[in-house]
Amino acid sequence: MTDETGLPGVPGRTVDTPHGPGLLQVVDADEPVALLLLSHGAGAGVDTRDLAALAELLPPQGFSVALFTQPWRVAGRKVATPPATLDAGLAAAAAAVAESHAGVPLVLGGRSAGARSACRSARDLGAVGVLALSFPLHPPGKPERSRLPELSDVGVPVLVVQGERDTMGRPEEYPDPMPDGVEMGVLPGADHGLKVGARAEPGQDDVLAMLVETTLEWLVREVVGGSV
Repeated sequence: MTDETGLPGVPGRTVDTPHGPGLLQVVDADEPVALLLLSHGAGAGVDTRDLAALAELLPPQGFSVALFTQPWRVAGRKVATPPATLDAGLAAAAAAVAESHAGVPLVLGGRSAGARSACRSARDLGAVGVLALSFPLHPPGKPERSRLPELSDVGVPVLVVQGERDTMGRPEEYPDPMPDGVEMGVLPGADHGLKVGARAEPGQDDVLAMLVETTLEWLVREVVGGSV
């Protein structure tokens, strides 16, 4: 099946969760060395520029990519449900991919709210790494409400990929050094959606290429130990 809430052109299947059906779409590598399970943020689906780029460009490099659309979005709601429901959905999606990809190491991730959910869930779901895109370090304009503790006790290697102009956590707002096991890649000129201006240099395609390259280098180094 396909679903208009997911990534266009990629077949998907329904995943039952405690809070309604979600949608799982998998783009497989020929012989995957790991599988990335990525979920979306609170304001958009899995068709965002960053998730779409990873789903297109990582499988040829040996990494399968699974995109999970949370039940609230499948149901057509405009507002995300509470964090615990997102974690429950992600757990159901992880169980589904474990059935079809037995023995393949699992990397959790996502953008914004999906990144937070991956950090909270990694240890319980047996992930070997977390890819946190546009981690929302704090609500816009409220730096005192830091979510840094969610990055500080993940228990596996974490890559944060942050836009230089992210209003929910600019790179310089993070501690130096970062928490143990956490590293950061910075995308120049990018906002929370990893979008750059129309006349920006580097341009949008270049920034997305940086995202994929940074992610791939980290996966090879930290997740599969240079085996690809």
